[in-house]
Amino acid sequence: MNELVRIPDAEDDWEPATEPPGGPNPARQASMFQCAAGPLCSFAFLSVDLDAVARRLRLTLETSWDGHGRVRAAFFVLDGTDFVATHHEGDAPGTHIWTRKGGPVDSAARADSLLVALGVGPEVVSYSTWGFGTDLSAVPPAWRRAGRVTRKPVRSRQDFWEDFKTYPGVFVARVNFESVAGFLNGYNFASAGDLLNGFQEWLAAKLGFGGNLIWMDLVLKFAFPEGRPAQPWSPEDDQRAVDLLLELLDEYFGSLAGGPRADGEPQPTPQSS
Repeated sequence: MNELVRIPDAEDDWEPATEPPGGPNPARQASMFQCAAGPLCSFAFLSVDLDAVARRLRLTLETSWDGHGRVRAAFFVLDGTDFVATHHEGDAPGTHIWTRKGGPVDSAARADSLLVALGVGPEVVSYSTWGFGTDLSAVPPAWRRAGRVTRKPVRSRQDFWEDFKTYPGVFVARVNFESVAGFLNGYNFASAGDLLNGFQEWLAAKLGFGGNLIWMDLVLKFAFPEGRPAQPWSPEDDQRAVDLLLELLDEYFGSLAGGPRADGEPQPTPQSS
């Protein structure tokens, strides 16, 4: 279970986010009815309570339901990005954050805006999808807060992997290779490399070449030994790549004592035979 992190209440002069723009509150709320159309993209899971997020940004939580059951949500705009904060009844404590395609496209900038507005640092991030295809050479200002970046207890990597490989659709908006690989890459980044450390080397050793390739390219070498199909992929080709990625990761974790490491220590790098 995630250990929830306390976030500060709203600043004294912050008006409700439902009021017209112009006040000091950085968030502006849109209703669930206004935001009913358009796809959402999974962005992060934060170890903070949804009610605390609502108090901090002075949001009004709305209640509805979807394929996963009863859900409470708040739709809001922050620095030009549409965010949605949700929590499903029965889910583990924490807050899911979603975004729309559009607005500022740099994921690090989006993360920075959100963390600054909430008054917290990266210690609240249990996992995230930013990092894949994102330039993270410039660390967001919120990530530099002295004394705020601490190594808090996190959910077991073993528990995460069991859930992810069984129900990937809970974690990504579309179960395709790009989304699944991007999510795992983001989770790995947020966990300081604890999840995938050694996976690229293991794949290259298993394949017999490709030590200079990233792990995603190596997985596609396994999935399409005759050559990667031309874009756009057929649903069958995309599912084949996803299935093989999950299969290879499961095999890799099984080759490690105890599976994915949960204690933050580096995983042993497998030796080629």
